[in-house]
Formats: sequence, C-alpha cells, structure tokens
Amino acid sequence: MIERAQVSRQHNPRMIWAAILSVATLATACASAQVSLPTVVDLAQRNSSAVKLAEADVQKAQAALAQTRDVFIPSLSFGSGLPAFPAVGFTGGVPSILNANVQSMAFSLPQKQYIDAARSGLKAATLSLKEAREQVALDASTAYIEMDTVNRELDAARQQEKLTARLVEIEQQRAEAGVDPLSDLLEAQLTVAQLKLKRLHLETRAGTLAQQIAVLTGLPVGSITPDHASIPEIPAVRADERRGTIAGIESARMMARSKQQLAKGDKQYMYFPQISFGAEYLRSTQILNDADNYYKHDIPDNNFSSGYQIQVPLFDMLHRAKARESAADALRAKVEVEQAERQNEVQIAELTGSLRELDTLAEIASLKQQIAAEQIKSVESQLELGNGSAAGTQPQLSPKAEQLARIDEHQKSLEAMEASFDLAKARLGLLRALGHMEEWLNQLQAPATPK
Repeated sequence: MIERAQVSRQHNPRMIWAAILSVATLATACASAQVSLPTVVDLAQRNSSAVKLAEADVQKAQAALAQTRDVFIPSLSFGSGLPAFPAVGFTGGVPSILNANVQSMAFSLPQKQYIDAARSGLKAATLSLKEAREQVALDASTAYIEMDTVNRELDAARQQEKLTARLVEIEQQRAEAGVDPLSDLLEAQLTVAQLKLKRLHLETRAGTLAQQIAVLTGLPVGSITPDHASIPEIPAVRADERRGTIAGIESARMMARSKQQLAKGDKQYMYFPQISFGAEYLRSTQILNDADNYYKHDIPDNNFSSGYQIQVPLFDMLHRAKARESAADALRAKVEVEQAERQNEVQIAELTGSLRELDTLAEIASLKQQIAAEQIKSVESQLELGNGSAAGTQPQLSPKAEQLARIDEHQKSLEAMEASFDLAKARLGLLRALGHMEEWLNQLQAPATPK
C-alpha cells in the first residue's frame, strides 16, 4: 500500500481555540502581553511563508504520486456524435447517439519505477517541510531569546545611567570643593554619554527584534514581551555525539533517490513492452443520416469492443535522449547530497570551535560579575564601618568609590548576559546541525494563553 504523508498536523481543538484566543487578545491589546517561547514558535510556524510553500510542495508530491499510480485505474469517458445537419454521402464513421470509452494501463515495468520515484519525491517533500518548520523554529527561538536578553540588558543599562548621573553629581561637588581635578568630572560626563549611546544601541536592537518577531508571528509590532521562565535550558551537545535526522540532508537524499528511480524508469522504457487495456461502447443512430445504405448489413444499435494494446519499443530517439537527461539529473542530485553533507560537517566543526571559546567567555564573564558583586559588598562594608581613624589603615572610601563599583558591577552583568546569549545561539545552531533540533523543540510545552 502506498503511504501518504499528511500535510496538516493533528491539532487538539482546545489548543486551536487557545491559539485563536491568544492571537485575538494580542491583536486587540493596546499594551504588549507576555508571551511564552512555545507560543511564539507555534505562531511563527503557522505564519511562515516557507512552511506554507513546503506544505504546497507536499500536496503537489501527493498529487504526483496519485497520478503515477492511477494510470492502472480505468478511466471512463462519455460522449455523443449527434449530427447537427443531415449527413450527405459516406462520412466514414458510425453515427452515435452515445459512446463510452474505458482505458487503463495493464502492464508496465517502467511505471513501477515512476511510482517509486513519486513516493520518494513525497518523502523528500515531507522532509523539506520538516526542515522548513525547524528553520522557522530556530529563527523564532533565536530572536525571542535575543529580545529577552536585550530587554534585561536595557534594564541594567538604565540602572547604569542612574548611577553615572549620581557619579556626575558627586564629581561636580568634589571639583567645586577642589578635592578632584576637573578632568575627573569630564571623565564622568564622558561615561554618561557612552552609556547613553549604548542604551540607544540596545533600544535600536530591541526595536529591530520586535519588528522581526512581528514579521515571524504575524502579530502587531510591540505586542509580544518575552517570558524568561518559558525558555528551556539549551543542552551543551558535542560533535562526537550521536547524530540525529537532519531533515534538509535527508530530503536531498530522498530527492536524489527519486531522480535515480525516474532515470531507471526512463531507461527501462526503451527495452520493455507496455500493455494497455481499452473498451468502447457505441449506441448508433439513424437520425439525420442514411449510414445503413453504405454497409452490407444494417448497423446494430448497440456496439461494444474491447482489447489489449501491446506497444513494443524498437527505435525511439526521443525517449533515449530523455533517459540520458534523467541520468544526468540523478547524478547531479547525488553530488548535491554529498556537497550538503560536507557543508554540514564544516558547519559542525566551526560551531564546535566557536562553542569552546564562547563557553570559556561566558565563564569568564560570570566570574567577573561575581567578583564585581563581592567588591560592592566590600565597598558597602567599608562605607558603613569606616576605617580611616585607626593608625596604619587605609583611608575611608568615598561615595564616589561606591558609585564606581556599582557601575562596574552593572557593566559586568551586561557582558555576562551578552556572552550567555552568544553561547545559547551557538548551541542552538549546533543542535540543528547535529539533527537534535526536534528533540529540543519537544521540550517546549504546548502553547498557552498569554498572560
């Protein structure tokens, strides 16, 4: 029995209504709503043009498979040969008031190859649909995680700006009192300007990401606020782990197999006969004609004939050239599969090397953040207890030192968040290159109603 791929997924009616309610709520809301990562991925896959095109390709492949198989199913057609005006002389045909024809393929070895080629093409289209869904999920997940990271960076940057504004006030007072030179005040003002530029850069990134997610999901710009708790942990995979199914490569491999089977069928067409079955029924008529005058016996009212037509190829340059063309297409498809496999191996090697560096950078950034946090505690303790009165001790720290420590701690926090995102993005890329993207997507819970 020929397998048929299903284009549409099996949907739970409750989940469908929940998704519709979510979209309606987000579309009509004036303010942004907190939406989970699974919901964004689901909406992106539903809205993706690439996924819709892949689904259309699957439907086309299903029709192509049915077309190659249905040649063995008899086709039935009806017609009529009623004359419009009285016939004059011998017309050479039997006038009919009704005729019916039945035709079908009875035996063909090449057709079996064409059916197998269409079945392989359907599998290739189904895998291509899976590849498109995974790519959309990867794009949506990456944009979602980056937006969550940028939003948290913006919060830290705004806190930094408040701290630097306080630092400028302190430096202004110290400069007026003659404690610090004017250059310290100018440096503090420069820090304020630099942090403002960084905040503007983050706001630009946030706006771009909001537009990107809006395009992916089809929702209004700014209607989605990331929910950090909905982001599952991205596993740290290695290149030497078990490889999963890489949909893109498997799709190319099945397409190459389809073209090889098609080329085999075109080659067999030159050497094997084909048998067709046909039957015809004719209801003759004497309306507006005198056909019986031209035959020895009167034409019967009911006429039926049937038989098999055997076609034996002897000399057919057209199909010979077509067979060569199909063989060349099959060879090209095979080379494309090998090229895709090599490119994927190169990508895995590059991502593996980048992951080692990014993992170390993320560890360094985390340690710097922890050190900065401990330094703040030390500064706070010194400011609270004081140590300038005892002999041989360091002078008591000023509020300026506290502000500088807090600014540095926020800066290290920003660097840690940026390093964490780069690491997550590289891990997602390696997951997909190793064929484990679907396993990670399965960890996402079913889409829920936005908060």
